[in-house]
Amino acid sequence: MTDHHSEHPRSSGFSEQDVQREVSELQGQSTTAARLFDIRRIIGGLFVIYGVIVTIAGLTDDDAAIDKAEGVNINLWTGLGMLLLGIFFLVWLKLRPTAPPPPDVEAEEEAGAAPKG
Repeated sequence: MTDHHSEHPRSSGFSEQDVQREVSELQGQSTTAARLFDIRRIIGGLFVIYGVIVTIAGLTDDDAAIDKAEGVNINLWTGLGMLLLGIFFLVWLKLRPTAPPPPDVEAEEEAGAAPKG
């Protein structure tokens, strides 16, 4: 009497190449997501948008608003500062992009330890 289950312990239908290709695709998607959601991009973008809005508000301030701030066009200076900070973050992102994550050593060890059939 033979045990039919012991003849083919792995009958999932996936070859080693299929698994490796799937892992590579997932790593590529992970790297893309990490670059897309880099905090420097989010902070830089928000500061540029708000900087433009506040700068426009500063350019359109009347004398009463400037007198209220003791003669300083605070909206203009704050808007320009925010704009410069946002540009700094975006330039930083461009000059030093996110490095791809190192290969997952544990996943490679598990794949190597799997019984070959």
